[in-house]
Amino acid sequence: MEFGAPCSRAFNGGRPCGRGAGGAQIRREIAESRFPFGASFRVSPTSASRRNCAVKAVLKGRTVSLDKAGKMSSQQSSRDFELSSLTALSPLDGRYWSKVKDLAPYMSEYGLIYFRVLVEIKWLLKLSQIPEITEVPSFSEEAESFLQGLIDGLNLDDALEIKNIERVTNHDVKAVEYFLKQKCQSHPEIAQVIEFFHFACTSEDINNLAHALMLKESMKNVMFPVMDKLIRALCTMAKDNAHIPMLSRTHGQPASPTTLGKELAVFAVRLSRERKEIHQVAIMGKFAGAVGNYNAHLAAYPHINWPHIAEEFVKSLGLSFNPYVTQIETHDYMAKLFHTLIQFNNILIDFDRDIWGYISLGYFKQITKAGEIGSSTMPHKVNPIDFENSEGNLGKANGGLSHLSTKLPISRWQRDLTDSTVLRNMGEGLGHSLLAYKSALQGIGKLQVNEARLSEDLNHSWEVLAEPIQTVMRRFGVPEPYEKLKELTRGRTVSQESITEFIEGLELPEEAKINLLKLTPHTYIGAAAELAMNVDIAVNLLNVVSVVIVVIQKKAKEEPSPRERMEIESSHPRGDPSRQISLASSENITASSTGYCTWKMSKLICVA
Repeated sequence: MEFGAPCSRAFNGGRPCGRGAGGAQIRREIAESRFPFGASFRVSPTSASRRNCAVKAVLKGRTVSLDKAGKMSSQQSSRDFELSSLTALSPLDGRYWSKVKDLAPYMSEYGLIYFRVLVEIKWLLKLSQIPEITEVPSFSEEAESFLQGLIDGLNLDDALEIKNIERVTNHDVKAVEYFLKQKCQSHPEIAQVIEFFHFACTSEDINNLAHALMLKESMKNVMFPVMDKLIRALCTMAKDNAHIPMLSRTHGQPASPTTLGKELAVFAVRLSRERKEIHQVAIMGKFAGAVGNYNAHLAAYPHINWPHIAEEFVKSLGLSFNPYVTQIETHDYMAKLFHTLIQFNNILIDFDRDIWGYISLGYFKQITKAGEIGSSTMPHKVNPIDFENSEGNLGKANGGLSHLSTKLPISRWQRDLTDSTVLRNMGEGLGHSLLAYKSALQGIGKLQVNEARLSEDLNHSWEVLAEPIQTVMRRFGVPEPYEKLKELTRGRTVSQESITEFIEGLELPEEAKINLLKLTPHTYIGAAAELAMNVDIAVNLLNVVSVVIVVIQKKAKEEPSPRERMEIESSHPRGDPSRQISLASSENITASSTGYCTWKMSKLICVA
């Protein structure tokens, strides 16, 4: 590269090229640069201008301007940058591909093409089953097998062939139709009816069902299993830590104690509730032609009940039928689905932030892995990166899902095309959600409870016993109980000794006073442990499609004896709802069911 006159004044501080400190700096910077096509450079002062300099590149034996060289470089770079994990614009397709690739068969361009092919073929098969359409007689088993083979055997080469057709048609759905016609030309039976591919359809008839199937299959096969795994992991943590006391914090300040397990159970139940809501969203489809009125259908076959045929067809694909539409399915179900996913994600953000805080407080330690680095400059760091990654991706997911849920239900008049480009981004919202769920699971797997740190905080928080003391004082008519405890504790250092002295000075029944004296910050946990241990029941009641409850009362309505309880619980260990329960005792307790059992108010409740 040759420097002469004129180039940007700022580039050389107004000095002649190649002279003085500015020229030396230029030479150093250029020498450290890389140039395409094997270009060389040289810096030479010229007499054309002592205030500016020109920059030229000597490129394979010829001299060109720097602007032209830059354009050539850009063109070459774009040719060299084939799509790969290093060149993908989205990190989902690059850095994080291994964690989200399970969505690719459903949410990719290939997935969209696959389901378009499926819908087109299934519609042709449906037409062959309508007696009034004599032009499309029932297919032979061999012909049906051939058509099904086109669906089952659709591969990436087929999808690329469809994309090549699209380059000519500039219409993606029409490209699928032409592809199928080409494939079926060689089959004599199907070739007779190939013009009935895409019969009476608008593109959106095909697309809306394809998008619905993409969502249905990706949720069923990818998203729900990971969501369920996350909920199960929280249930396990809740039960394992059900009896570990922990200082609560409201407004960031010490509050009534709880247990670590119960706080985790709260998230398990919240997530489970939203998971149920997501599962209950009816994924819908339409198949009513260009503006939702079956105009073309009735023009061709006026005596066929096309709304009924369309409903049968949509339901045969495992979708719910939407009879009142324009050219497009209204996308209201998508808005509901994505809004509910956002809420699930928001709850998980809340969990991520709480765990982040507990790690910061020292309540959790993180298992380290050999070779991993927490900070490039601080060797001691073990950062909560999994929960931070989860939180960040949940935010990214919610941004995309929010746009989908607010934009998709809005379409000008009978249809505009704004939904088309937006729908191609469904995989982004699901992908970042999936990545976040897996990051949270990975973080959970590294957690170790630091009971000593939890206990330390409780030992320094005797003021939390002000609540039970003033509540008992109220029961027994002691005047101004709240005010007395406020005077004792608010803004003051409270110790075990000061609490004991205060209780002993109260005019309370002896039994009540003894019970208060037994309380410590470690034992004042209310029903937290029981709530944590029963988290499976709460989650099962929320999510199991069919719930069987068996209630067995003993004759005298008393609680079971220790021996009876042991027999019952040993027959069905907690946390194993798939095992058969055999319930029996010596006092008229006989039953069998499947699920999980617990005693409540003298009743044995079994949930299957």
